[in-house]
Amino acid sequence: MVVAAALVSCTQASSGGGPGADVPAASTDPAAADRARIAEDTENADRAEREAAAEEPTAVPTPGPALVRDAFATLQATLDDTCTPGAGDCAYFLGRVTRELTELDESMRADDKGPGHFKKPLADMKVLFDKLGDDRSEAHLEKYFSEIVGTRDGINTWMQDHPDDYR
Repeated sequence: MVVAAALVSCTQASSGGGPGADVPAASTDPAAADRARIAEDTENADRAEREAAAEEPTAVPTPGPALVRDAFATLQATLDDTCTPGAGDCAYFLGRVTRELTELDESMRADDKGPGHFKKPLADMKVLFDKLGDDRSEAHLEKYFSEIVGTRDGINTWMQDHPDDYR
């Protein structure tokens, strides 16, 4: 049987009916061979570019707000910190507390429980953010030192009464 299969294979190849029968004979013109090789290389490069582009995501996903518990934990880490307005040591502290409050605000608004669940802290932060506006300079933040620290402490108290939101 093996001999018969080999015989059929040899017969097809010698008669032009075997594998590669539809492939034209190699040209004796070296320039034609070079053009064919260049065309094949170009086609392969184009296909590789299309495949690579198809694999790349069209939009890089951006992370959403932190979970409320995570945002609260970073705010809570500032509880023992303070500064002395006018002493030049408040830029970092007040900037950090304000940033932590902003991130907590975003987290509460995005939480599955909805902003209605966080009505009091969101209202307190809105009052603070309305006073602060867009100015985050040290002098401006020092002007609102009591409001910033008071908002932080008030939210801490509120969250302590809602342990399911931060555990």
